[in-house]
Formats: sequence, C-alpha cells, structure tokens
Amino acid sequence: MKNILTRASAIVPILLVAACNTTASNDPLTTGSISQANIEAGPAIQRGTASWYGPGFHGRKTASGERFNSADMTAAHRSLPFGTRLKVVNESNGRSVVVRVNDRGPFAHRRIIDLAKGPAQALGLTSAGTAYVSLHRID
Repeated sequence: MKNILTRASAIVPILLVAACNTTASNDPLTTGSISQANIEAGPAIQRGTASWYGPGFHGRKTASGERFNSADMTAAHRSLPFGTRLKVVNESNGRSVVVRVNDRGPFAHRRIIDLAKGPAQALGLTSAGTAYVSLHRID
C-alpha cells in the first residue's frame, strides 16, 4: 500500500503541471517558433509608441480569457478584435514580428500597443522600454 501511495504522489504533480499548460495554441505564429519577418502585410494602420509588459502578469488571465504567457507572440491593443494578427515593425531598427491581439491596453498615455516580452525582445525594445513602431494588419 505504501508503494502505491509513493507512486501516486510522484504522478499527481506531473499531471497538475500538464493541466496548467498556458500555451493556448500550437500555431507557430502564436508560439513564435518560426521566422516571422518575411510575412506579407498591408499598409500601416497605425504608428506610434509601443511598450512591453510581462513579468508581473505571467499566468494571469487576459481580457480575452486566455492565460498570459510573456514568451508568446501576443499583444494588448485598445480596440482591435481579439485574434487580430499584426505585423509590428520597429521603425528605428527595421526589426519586425507578428503578434496576435489577446488583451486590452495599453493604459499608458500615447502608447498604441503593449507587447509581451517575447516580441518586445525580438524587436529590440526591452532595454529602452518603448519604441516607435508601425502596425500592419495581417488578417
């Protein structure tokens, strides 16, 4: 009986961790597992200052209801529908990423988009905190 309890106590934590997986999709554009810079996008729909958020929000629910993962290629926008894919271009260095809108924000004055830490790092704006970007709708 003791052996069965020992085995069960080893398996239960593994099952709990597996059940808490925060990746909502296996879509490579969501998880950031493919190069995104060469994706075609339309003209800029908005230009302005982007910022990033992450450490304090990781694991919390977003406005869309999914769990926030700071490494995912996601962003917060005030008005675009959830699920909208955007190509975000850092106008100062030319780097770009594709993100999916899954949250609302930013709530800081004069910012047009809040990026998760993953896309912010890819754009090279984590150290400065903000960058001038253009947003291009993908779908």
